[in-house]
Amino acid sequence: MSTFDKDKVKEVLRPLVKSAYESQDSAEQDMYRNTIDVFAATIETTIKDISMEEWMVQEKQRQVQKTLQNQIGELHQAVLGTLDGVQNLKTGSLIDLDGTAKGFIAEVKNKHNTTKGNHKKSIYDDLQSKLPEDESVVAYYVEILPKNGKSYDETFTPSDNVSKKNREENERIRRIDGQTFYEKVTGNKDALKELYQLLPVVTAEILEEEYEEKRDSNKYLNDKEFSRIYGKK
Repeated sequence: MSTFDKDKVKEVLRPLVKSAYESQDSAEQDMYRNTIDVFAATIETTIKDISMEEWMVQEKQRQVQKTLQNQIGELHQAVLGTLDGVQNLKTGSLIDLDGTAKGFIAEVKNKHNTTKGNHKKSIYDDLQSKLPEDESVVAYYVEILPKNGKSYDETFTPSDNVSKKNREENERIRRIDGQTFYEKVTGNKDALKELYQLLPVVTAEILEEEYEEKRDSNKYLNDKEFSRIYGKK
């Protein structure tokens, strides 16, 4: 039995996929709307031994990728919000997920280096302020992609750059990697990998439904690098 409801996952990811797909058309216009760093461009073209035209193509691709990466942080929040007993609190809330029915609340970041060190104390404070009196509920600061692929579930005690002291250790306020968190929430140790394998299938379906663009998801699932890079995460 699948951990995720594919139809629910597809619907919450549809806006993200559409935005990323459509950003391909707007990338060139955005390049000229935003100031192009011509100095970086000329150094990069020389190092890579490419023409400025080739650089512009690469820069357009980079901006499309940046658009997608900026939205990936919401991917896991949205997907986890499709699970029974978990509510995606969306933009504007102090925390991302309310899973008190499952014994947790959470703030979710995509990569371990997404949040600057001096901002982590604010995450701690937000988690602490939302922590209910029920001592069975734990507050998590989730780093989906941990540094060097490490697994951890430890107390979260970020430093305060003003007071120069760390926040007080609290066993109910914790830092956790993505795979461990997905396992805790779903009871499936392979839940995050299952989601990874579901994404090409769902994305291909959305592209066909929205733009009549056909993609063979098996092409990506059967690519040997597809599994290899997951293992490197």
